[in-house]
Amino acid sequence: MGYLSLVNTKMGSDSSPRFSRGNTLPLTQLPFGMVSFCPQTELIPDRYEWFFSPKAPYLEGIRLTHQPSPWIGDYGTVLFTPQRDVICDTPPLAWSGYRIDESILRPDLLKITFIRPECTFELTPTERCAALRLAYQDPKDAYLSVFNIHGRTEFSFDKDQNTLFGTNDYHAKGDAKDFKMYFAIRFLSGIDPDSSYEVENGFHLSVNSENVEARVAISYISYDMALTSLERECAGLSFDKIRELAKEAWEKRLSVLKAPSECDEQIFYSCLYRTFLFPHKAHEIGKDGECVHYSPADAKVYSGVRYTDQGYWDTYRTSFPLFAITAPDDYEDFLKGALNDYKECGYLPRWSAMGEVGCMPSTLIDAVIADAAIKGIGSKELHRELLFAMIHHANIPSKDKRYGRSGIEHYLKYGYVPCDFCKESVNLTLDFAYGDWCIATVAKTIGEDAIAEEYFKRSESYKNLFDPEAKFMRPKDSFGAFKKNFDSISWGGDYTEGSAWQTTFAVPHALDALIELFGGRDEFKKRLDELFSQKPRYRVGGYGSEIHEMTEMASVDLGQCAISNQPSFSIPFLYAYIGETEKSDAIVKEILSKCFTADAYPGDEDNGSMSAWYILASLKKFPICPGKKNLG
Repeated sequence: MGYLSLVNTKMGSDSSPRFSRGNTLPLTQLPFGMVSFCPQTELIPDRYEWFFSPKAPYLEGIRLTHQPSPWIGDYGTVLFTPQRDVICDTPPLAWSGYRIDESILRPDLLKITFIRPECTFELTPTERCAALRLAYQDPKDAYLSVFNIHGRTEFSFDKDQNTLFGTNDYHAKGDAKDFKMYFAIRFLSGIDPDSSYEVENGFHLSVNSENVEARVAISYISYDMALTSLERECAGLSFDKIRELAKEAWEKRLSVLKAPSECDEQIFYSCLYRTFLFPHKAHEIGKDGECVHYSPADAKVYSGVRYTDQGYWDTYRTSFPLFAITAPDDYEDFLKGALNDYKECGYLPRWSAMGEVGCMPSTLIDAVIADAAIKGIGSKELHRELLFAMIHHANIPSKDKRYGRSGIEHYLKYGYVPCDFCKESVNLTLDFAYGDWCIATVAKTIGEDAIAEEYFKRSESYKNLFDPEAKFMRPKDSFGAFKKNFDSISWGGDYTEGSAWQTTFAVPHALDALIELFGGRDEFKKRLDELFSQKPRYRVGGYGSEIHEMTEMASVDLGQCAISNQPSFSIPFLYAYIGETEKSDAIVKEILSKCFTADAYPGDEDNGSMSAWYILASLKKFPICPGKKNLG
């Protein structure tokens, strides 16, 4: 059976800043590949990151992209645009209509006919390269333009190698010293170098044949490394052979799980495809076969693997528990890459998009490491090194707020993060408590019992913010008093992307103790019943205006369960935890059937995390607490 035919790469792409149906892009890319490609329909001022609309019957070109999320932005990006007759020097003028229904957007193949230049553009990927094939009905006055989109792009054409070389220095966010993406576009046929020329915003390559074929390679290190990848991944291979290899790579990944009979196969395999997109490889293979990588911390080149475009606050809950099943070898590699980041910059990654962005709180990579340790993914020595990397961020505040645990010095002093010192203080406290439990778990697996005892004790700090009267986790000030004027439906401020309703249950490592704080099973069940029976009301609170997660929660009739966002991911399964399995099953079934469609997610897909939620829920293997062997 061919699984690729079931994948809809456009699922989740019909989104906007005010309402997310996934906030995804239809990426043509190899699993965990270093380079991705997708159509660019239009760059709109103030909305540059939402550059693709599945309903727009026009294109500005095919974009080389690394964008993990529109909230994070892109880096290392250029645009390929076929033109003919009137040659325009900017993408907004060079756009062309195309027929959506006649186009192919698959993981292994992108094929689009641009109407105005009468050109069919095909692309198929390798890990760090791609093969291009263009067919012009009439090559007279035809060009293939390579445009700068963001940042600065420099070009040079080497006639001896028939290759366009270039660099792009753009990275939207994050700490990436002296970053450059080097690219090489080698033409096998169809280009006249003598009639090609550079303009302020790009390079126009003159077409002298109906058929143009090229190979594209990138590197974060040098042109030589780009050419090394080009030789390794493309030399001697036809476009059709490269596509066949890409197809085989995807079929192998997609065949690792079988969709349950009651599940929508198209949604299941579209979700599975998306879980294999991120993180992106950021390491390269030298001529000697050794892995090397550019480090955004100091712009030096180091040995070993590196991965990027990953936000652990989002993905620890579902993506990595799924990787433990579908990609354990890659999982181990991800951990090695994270350890290399620690060695090079002093902290494990939080949210990396080439460099560290740090846009979400806490250090939930702790849960990723704990889950690997308890499941035997990686060596004991790797776990030991990662343990001391975790201990570092659990105790040493960073001068750069993008790294480490924000507010850790206050947590160590007070046993919680006071609301008069830090925003999102409740989430920080609960995440630190869980992170401490994860540290203890890793320590226990490698025989560091004293460390385990210390951090198991620290992991009880969540109790300091539980209000036994209101039965919510509430912010406290540095004097130990609960914050006044408490409003359970007020978002932000002391909470991350939610209110007290979504946050109070975020004690996955100590649910039994949390249930006792509520007053026992019956009181805990009563609070769950209240959560699901309420109207999905909210106040903008600390955000000052509505954010899309609020809108999305209100659009789904699940009370205060904002399944559109990660803090609510485990809430439907809490009934099963207290023995009410049928109730959990009913809620999950409703979410699977009504909140996920062939075209849309209930909220931000976030680097595979929501796709992984769908898959794990469908398989009835949802992990309430990553770091524990049992699945909820």
